[in-house]
Amino acid sequence: MALNDGEIAIVKGMLLRGDRQHDIAAYFGINGGRIAEISTGQTGSGITASPAEDLPPAGPYMAGRSALRARDTLTALRDLIQDAINDIDLYEKPKD
Repeated sequence: MALNDGEIAIVKGMLLRGDRQHDIAAYFGINGGRIAEISTGQTGSGITASPAEDLPPAGPYMAGRSALRARDTLTALRDLIQDAINDIDLYEKPKD
């Protein structure tokens, strides 16, 4: 997956800030080799780094599997909360 010029500028800003290449790759969901290419100037040599105020928070970032586990856990919690709300609503409704 190729990064566009705006994303390359962000990568360069993150590198200047001192972010680890592995963390930057995880943020963009790409292979670390793409970050190395930007770091060495092989890719995007004419693109200026984004200023610090335009960068995402520093990593580490959640990797793919961790993100999927977190999503599944949050979905299960959402369902449990909704079930609890439904149960409470049954007891709060006035009886005829």
